[in-house]
Amino acid sequence: MNVKLPKPFTFEGGERAVLMLHGFTGNSADVRMMGRYLEKRGYTCHAPQYKGHGVPPEELVHTGPEDWWKDVMEAYQFLKDRGHESIAVVGLSLGGVFSLKLGYTVPVKGIVPMCAPMYIKSEEIMYRGVLEYAREWKKREGKSPDQIEQEMKEFEKSPMGTLKALQGLIADVRNNVDMIYSPTFVVQARHDNMINTDSANIIYNEVESDQKEIKWYEESGHVITLDKERDQLHEDVLEFLESLDW
Repeated sequence: MNVKLPKPFTFEGGERAVLMLHGFTGNSADVRMMGRYLEKRGYTCHAPQYKGHGVPPEELVHTGPEDWWKDVMEAYQFLKDRGHESIAVVGLSLGGVFSLKLGYTVPVKGIVPMCAPMYIKSEEIMYRGVLEYAREWKKREGKSPDQIEQEMKEFEKSPMGTLKALQGLIADVRNNVDMIYSPTFVVQARHDNMINTDSANIIYNEVESDQKEIKWYEESGHVITLDKERDQLHEDVLEFLESLDW
């Protein structure tokens, strides 16, 4: 069976642009519903897909944060080249970390980090996440349990330098959060088992913007954009975007 690969998307909705960033081992589908929602309300939404994501897991381990940051910057430039002067950025998990990095690197109208880690619980948890992603991918390819086990044994031998580099990126961004002056809306799911949820408080407390807010979603898990409170999240993000000085 062929796995249908998610792709980057651009939804043309108007002059105001929103850059939408997915998480580690995720893909553009994680922010697609929100993109469609915002497009219908007058926003142009663009989501890149990072190198090594939305493809077989063997390709993921050969990429790292530098590759993905390059993809983020190219996506920002893509919107600029299309004539969008004002760009807000919304990011999930690793995408939230990148949204903060954009906030002190280039001009952005506003930032919405969603379930963005400021420190990793442990490399082991991240590693388990990568293995889960790999196993799930192989299942979707329709492989037999025996073949999956065999391929997973091989996959586990792959060097995972990516995880160390990822921890370095997160530490670096955390050290620079106080350089952010753009309006910021911090989104955090209460039942987030992937990251330490205190990350949301760190971001909220350290961002230097006069316009900042934080909201906890009591019924959601880490991939909040696809969870049960997603409709409320869409409305809240729209309200934040509408409050910005475009």
